[in-house]
Amino acid sequence: MDALPSQVPRIETARLILRGHGPQDMGARLRMTSDEEVVRHIGGETQDPEENWTRILRYAGHWALFGCGIFAIEEKASGAFVGEAGFADFHRGLGPDFDPFPEGAWVFASEAQGKGYATEVMEAALAWRTEKFGPVRMVCLIGHENLPSLRVAAKLGFVPFAERDYHGFDRILLARP
Repeated sequence: MDALPSQVPRIETARLILRGHGPQDMGARLRMTSDEEVVRHIGGETQDPEENWTRILRYAGHWALFGCGIFAIEEKASGAFVGEAGFADFHRGLGPDFDPFPEGAWVFASEAQGKGYATEVMEAALAWRTEKFGPVRMVCLIGHENLPSLRVAAKLGFVPFAERDYHGFDRILLARP
């Protein structure tokens, strides 16, 4: 069962399906967030089952409260869960030039990286969000060392506007006007 199917849209791209998270995603999400190579750019710590379950609930909550959030991503061909992407309100405490705006986020399992999935999914999520809510400033937070995500952000029209410490790491703040 997909999480909140009446509230989370199902969006299809050429190769992928964007949908709501549900309990069925727990195993695949745990495998993805147990991979040190995957999490090194999203906090650096692997996530245990409790953290994974809490994230799934948090994502469902975004959809319930705000009508938008992070999508679970699956491959059309295989039906496999391969990552997550979308826009959320994480209340990071990074300031008035960042926090009030929708934050773009994406993460993909190792086997799904390097295939252009992040760009494909985020283009679809951007189009959906803009159609639903209208054009607004959007932001994202990326580490200096995460060159693939910086390339994705640039393709999507995000440009750097500041650098800030976030949980002990220097991060680039980017905005898409």
